[in-house]
Amino acid sequence: MRFIYPLLANRSILGLLLIVNIAGTAYGYYWYGWQLKETPAIFLPFVPDSPTASLFFVFVLIAFLMGRNWPLMEALAIVTLFKYGIWAVVMNVLVYFVDGKLDWIGYMLIFSHFAMAVQGLLYAPFYRFKWWHLIVTAIWTLHNDVIDYVFFMLPSYHMLDDYIPQIGYFTFWLSILSIGLAYYFSIRPNRFKLEIK
Repeated sequence: MRFIYPLLANRSILGLLLIVNIAGTAYGYYWYGWQLKETPAIFLPFVPDSPTASLFFVFVLIAFLMGRNWPLMEALAIVTLFKYGIWAVVMNVLVYFVDGKLDWIGYMLIFSHFAMAVQGLLYAPFYRFKWWHLIVTAIWTLHNDVIDYVFFMLPSYHMLDDYIPQIGYFTFWLSILSIGLAYYFSIRPNRFKLEIK
C-alpha cells in the first residue's frame, strides 16, 4: 500500500486533484443552490456540507503545492470528507431501497462522495495537525449535527423524511467515528508520517 504515497505527493497529481476538487466544490454549491435560497442566513455555513468539506481539502492541496501545511484545514478536511462522503453514500443507497430506483445523479453522488472519503484518509500521513485543531474540528462537526437535526437544516432528501430521527442518530455516530479516525491516522503516537516535498 505504501507504494502509492510517492504518487500522491507528486505535484502533477496534487495539481490534478486540486482542479477536480475545485470543480466538485463548485458543482456542490450549485447543487445546494435552491436549498440555500430558502435557508436563513445564520445557518448558511452549515447547509452545504459536502462542498464545504471539499473546499477544506482545496486549501490543504494549495498548501501542499506551496510545500506547507495548514493544520486546521487538514483536520477539518479529514473529518468532514470522511463523514459527508460516507453519509452521502449511505443516503443514496437508502434512497434506492426506499424508492426502488436511483437515477444517474444518485450513482454519480455515490461514486464522487466515496472518492471524497477515500482521498481524505489517503493523505493522512502528510497532515500535521495537533489536538487543538481536532478539538475545534470536533466542535464544528458536532455543532453542524445540531444545526441539521435540531433546526432541520440537513440536506433535503424528501423521500427519506420519515427516517430523519434514525438518520440523525446515525449521523451523530458517524461524526464520532470520523473524529476518531482523524486521531488514529493523524495524531496518535507512532503513526505513519510522510513529508510533502
